[in-house]
Amino acid sequence: MAGLELRQVKKSFGSVDVIHGVDLDIEDGEFTVFVGPSGCGKSTLLRLVAGLEATTSGTLSIGGQDVTDVEPADRGVAMVFQSYALYPHMTVEENMGFGLKMTGHPAAEIKERVSGASAILHLDPLLQRKPKALSGGQRQRVAIGRAIVRQPEVFLFDEPLSNLDAELRVQMRLEIAKLHKELGATMIYVTHDQVEAMTLADKIVVLRAGIIEQTGSPLTLYDDPDNSFVAGFIGSPRMNFLPATVVGSSGETLTVRLDDLDAIEVPMTIRSTHPKPGAQLELGIRPEHFDPAGSVQVSMPIDVIENLGGSSFAYSRSDMEQPLTIELRDNREAREGEVLKTGFNPVRAFLFDAQSGLRLR
Repeated sequence: MAGLELRQVKKSFGSVDVIHGVDLDIEDGEFTVFVGPSGCGKSTLLRLVAGLEATTSGTLSIGGQDVTDVEPADRGVAMVFQSYALYPHMTVEENMGFGLKMTGHPAAEIKERVSGASAILHLDPLLQRKPKALSGGQRQRVAIGRAIVRQPEVFLFDEPLSNLDAELRVQMRLEIAKLHKELGATMIYVTHDQVEAMTLADKIVVLRAGIIEQTGSPLTLYDDPDNSFVAGFIGSPRMNFLPATVVGSSGETLTVRLDDLDAIEVPMTIRSTHPKPGAQLELGIRPEHFDPAGSVQVSMPIDVIENLGGSSFAYSRSDMEQPLTIELRDNREAREGEVLKTGFNPVRAFLFDAQSGLRLR
């Protein structure tokens, strides 16, 4: 297995710049997830690592070796795509071993590798079936098995669960997580689903418009986002953002007014330089951080309630582009059309510059 280093990697298609000077280190054995909205460049970056796209500039190393101009087959990587891409006329065993057969591996070695991968993925009862006789989850396991038999230094996954239903996605997430622990392999995984990112990753790389916004562990990005984009992308339901106006400061305390919430004032601990009174900011508060016992008390009308059994969410200001979302926890007495009285503690909130989106710390 091996780690990766990307240094000032850029990719352009004609005059359109898609990847803008990415610097990234991925440790040996690390499970790294590229996450971001559609069109952010995450799949393009993965294809650059695989060698399926040539870099416009910059260098890419795997296991300490510069592979920037090395052919895909010689990079020591194996890729699992969103599409299973199985040969319909071949059995599971033949599909898994076909790549090795094409590269001239002895039949005995192919059988041994296929057997090992099949045992890891619990495919033994399915080896003689053809793809049409498999479920979507089984087909994806075969595609992963085809990658395992190559014994690559790096596994690359390009949204491998997108074609599966919700229940199968949960099951396959668990299987991929167990596979990573069993193999100890370096894995890079692309998804637009932040739940997949949070549950699978050792490290998350959040991308927007071909630029890395922030990297870190799932909990680091959740607890300590650098900007409003990362704060809003990581966490489900997404963070609430409320317009805030600076009204004053004293020492490390910056006081802001929330005009959309009855002009209540919120004291925030900010150690950096404080903006002047009248400056426009955004206050971010996660739905799960509303607490009736919070020091800042708020009241808001409930438009819609989603009861999910174990948890419930109330939505206020549903006529706006971004409704305010509040987790109700054990409050089963709340009703649509009523006014909900709750609160939050400023220590659980975040402040962001309204223009740049950068966080005030």
